[in-house]
Amino acid sequence: MEKLPTLQEMEQISRIFKLLSDKTRLKILLALEKGERNVTSIAEIVNMEQSAVSHQLKLLRENRMVRSRREGKTIYYQLDDDHVFDILEQTLEHIRH
Repeated sequence: MEKLPTLQEMEQISRIFKLLSDKTRLKILLALEKGERNVTSIAEIVNMEQSAVSHQLKLLRENRMVRSRREGKTIYYQLDDDHVFDILEQTLEHIRH
């Protein structure tokens, strides 16, 4: 890094790492690696109640880690962009090194 991030950028970085520090949210993000899923599908994969998964998805969506789209009564979630999985992949690479 040539110059330090701004205070606002550092706050955003900190917020992202706080989000990623939760195992449940990590499981949800990894469940979305292969593509979009609805809450029911995610809840089955992470073995949690739908209401708990919905709460975590709301936090992830508010922080641009996931995005959603509605199809009828069903809402589908997916990673917001490839950067989200890149962060996870690089972290995993680091701990396996």
